[in-house]
Amino acid sequence: MFAYYLQLALASFKRNPGLTALMVLAIALGISVCMITLTTYRAAAANPAGDRSSILFSPSIDSWDPERAYEEDKKTLAPTMLTYRDAHALYASKIPDRKLIMYKSGGIYTRADKGMDPHYIGTRMTTADFFAMFEVPFLYGGPWNAKADAGPEPVIVLSKAENEKAFGGVNSVGKTLTWEKREFRVIGVLDDWEPMPKYFDVSNGAFQKLEDAYVPFEWGAIMEQGSHGNTNCWKTEVIDNFKGFLNSECIWTATWVELRTAEKQRAYREFLDNYVVEQKKRGRFPRPLNNYLYDVDGWLERSEVVQNDNRAMLALAFAFLAVCLVNTVGLLLAKFLNAAPAAGVRRALGASRRDIFWQHLTESGVIALAGGFAGGLLGVIGIWALRAWYGRFVDEATRALPFDEASFVIVVAIAVGAGLVAGLYPAWRIGRAAPASYLKAQ
Repeated sequence: MFAYYLQLALASFKRNPGLTALMVLAIALGISVCMITLTTYRAAAANPAGDRSSILFSPSIDSWDPERAYEEDKKTLAPTMLTYRDAHALYASKIPDRKLIMYKSGGIYTRADKGMDPHYIGTRMTTADFFAMFEVPFLYGGPWNAKADAGPEPVIVLSKAENEKAFGGVNSVGKTLTWEKREFRVIGVLDDWEPMPKYFDVSNGAFQKLEDAYVPFEWGAIMEQGSHGNTNCWKTEVIDNFKGFLNSECIWTATWVELRTAEKQRAYREFLDNYVVEQKKRGRFPRPLNNYLYDVDGWLERSEVVQNDNRAMLALAFAFLAVCLVNTVGLLLAKFLNAAPAAGVRRALGASRRDIFWQHLTESGVIALAGGFAGGLLGVIGIWALRAWYGRFVDEATRALPFDEASFVIVVAIAVGAGLVAGLYPAWRIGRAAPASYLKAQ
């Protein structure tokens, strides 16, 4: 029977090609808008840490101005960054299984043999555990160790892209780059790695390009390399040199810890509280005790990676799909009622109400299937258009959730499901129509 219903549906399309095309277009537009919006929303809301989300934590302590909150609209929240000395103090804790401190910097790099043009390289100043904590893959070599942190040793890890630019993509371990008249020996080259969102540091944006070089943290103080990310200060202080900046109440560094057990997590929270209480005795931290320990999900929520505007856009996209489906219901109803005389003849010849219902529901499904395919294609075109128009932000957000064959099948399935739902009432209505009123006209 399905083949017969399909044959009737195709014949109906030939009788009303314009109306059929309009319904396909309505479904396609609704599906494509939802697909584009949902793809970017899911990419933004993704948690690249995966299973490690529950053991990686970013501590937050409230060292801010006693007269005003760090964020006026969120008065109970502490700053998302730390002062240099607080970051060092938290890093000294023996509780974490792994730990790191870091900030974003950068500068002009050269090669002593003039083998590359001098150019700016964004550089993350960090400690050895960074690579293990965030499961950073290596193409050549590997990370430095704790001894290199303590030295600090002049070592550097390059991204795959920077290694291609500086050394032509070959194994560059053992070669050197010069930064601020200091030679740094390449100890490792990363493989492809670009978690989106950039959850470990969202200070300059969750979808910003990752740094292309990684250098032991202590070189920042030695070379007096300030932050190329956010630096926020609240206190009036005399800062006449870099050491004064390091000892100031300005916040610009970050720390992460790995705590694998609930006991260690409780112990670290106690450590944070005790540290703040001790600092209060020394005249610091004038605000009430207000410490946080965010896991990755909590950190992404605190950092508002997915903002209310994103949620509103997603809701509007589905509202638009609903409007498209309502219009499709109206068009289907008009189309089916226009074909009611033919349905009356079929009823008179012995077709049941159920037969008429399934015939027209099949027609709705075929229209929805065509709309799904068209919507999927429009969605792909829309994503590529966004990449071309808005550049890297959308490119990375959409690349984080590739639109593959499985995604296409899902989109088409959603369209068919939505189309069948939209066709239920028109199919039921024509199935309930009395045939007698149409037979005289026929």
